[in-house]
Amino acid sequence: MRKTRKSVSTKKEISQCKTLKEKQEDFIMLPTVDFCFKELMQNDNIRKNIIAALLNVPSGEVENTELMPTILRKESKDDKYGILDVRVKLKDGEQIDFEMQVEAFDCWANRSVYYLSKMYTSEIKEGEGYDCLKKCIHVSILAYDHFLDDKECYRRIAFCDTKTGKEYTDLMEMHILELSKLPPEEKNETSLLQWMRFLGGKTRKDFEEMAKKNSELEEVYDVLDKVSADEKKRLEYETRQRTIRDYNIGRIDSHCPFICSAKDR
Repeated sequence: MRKTRKSVSTKKEISQCKTLKEKQEDFIMLPTVDFCFKELMQNDNIRKNIIAALLNVPSGEVENTELMPTILRKESKDDKYGILDVRVKLKDGEQIDFEMQVEAFDCWANRSVYYLSKMYTSEIKEGEGYDCLKKCIHVSILAYDHFLDDKECYRRIAFCDTKTGKEYTDLMEMHILELSKLPPEEKNETSLLQWMRFLGGKTRKDFEEMAKKNSELEEVYDVLDKVSADEKKRLEYETRQRTIRDYNIGRIDSHCPFICSAKDR
């Protein structure tokens, strides 16, 4: 009887170890976590291809991309867990700042306008003329619905005449990608839509399927797989993921006193 129980226990432990190993091998980081997105953007080809898709130009036209140094910063009382953005400088001096946001942020419009303005004004030094100012683009990649009254998943926002619709200047632009609004997949989708689908992927199978259809995304998946297999980077990723999750739980609790009091009990 004891041998039988021991045998059952051993089989159970072996099965649990096997399941744990399979889960570890199947682990894949999600690009919607800003740490993961920033790791992917370390790759020069990935930067060029996503920028080409965003600007709707052939990737060969994006000749040079310089990844500018950024730090985890907190510049406002609302930036509780910091901002982990990716800023890229192009050959002509144009700058593009990417921010990934996984949860709804009450003042996102204010914040994105602030960072775009700051990026633009930081270009000019004392004594220089305004003609030295270069184009700046802020890209919001959102995993939630920001504009609640329509189903548009991508929009470009610029300075325009409100009466004629004529563009005043293209020196400052905002591109907003709402991954949660992606329409059902169709044939011959734009490169940007395919990129958005990849960034919004949830499982390894999602990424594998998309990589089979697009050589650019195949390269992204290879990099994603390698980054996910790096134990040190995985720990950093999970720490960042917990920080974001804890902040969001805190936001919910602060808006729901009943939940807080119930939890405290």
